[in-house]
Amino acid sequence: MDVSEPASISAGIAGRYATAVFELAKEAKGLTALEADVDALGAAMDDSADLRSLIASPVYSRDEQAKAVAAIAKKMKLSATLANTLGLMASNRRLFVLPQLLAALRDLIAEEKGEVTADVTVAAPLTKAQETKLAASLKKTVGKTVKLNTTVDDSLIGGLIVKVGSNMIDTSIRSKLASLQNAMKEVG
Repeated sequence: MDVSEPASISAGIAGRYATAVFELAKEAKGLTALEADVDALGAAMDDSADLRSLIASPVYSRDEQAKAVAAIAKKMKLSATLANTLGLMASNRRLFVLPQLLAALRDLIAEEKGEVTADVTVAAPLTKAQETKLAASLKKTVGKTVKLNTTVDDSLIGGLIVKVGSNMIDTSIRSKLASLQNAMKEVG
């Protein structure tokens, strides 16, 4: 069995929902609200194991999922478009694609705004000034506004790894040590 098949099916389902939500929000001039909703819902997914369980577990019935999602949407004050979409996804047993939906919506919103996201892995947290300088430097290279998605990995020792689209720049000390180690193996 091809393992990529379920992932591509999920991405296809999420993509269709994302396109519909995005177009409705754009038509209603609610992209700013949609972006805030996506960020809030993404943060809630990261913080709550119960929410992740709710969307992924087949134990919950359609009604239970729909009621829970409606309560969450009301509590989080999500826009009607996104709240209704979540309800529809629950009734169609499609909540399991919520992480892919949020990713697809982020991509559509960024494309609309002319932004690109850079995944940055650093050895130590960046200061606000460093983030601003890095974003400005990447903007010159890419030609678009760059939104940073920063994660900290202390195993890098120092430096950083930047991924923008299919391009990757690795200036970490870990990678320099690895290349030095390889060079030493070739010598001796």
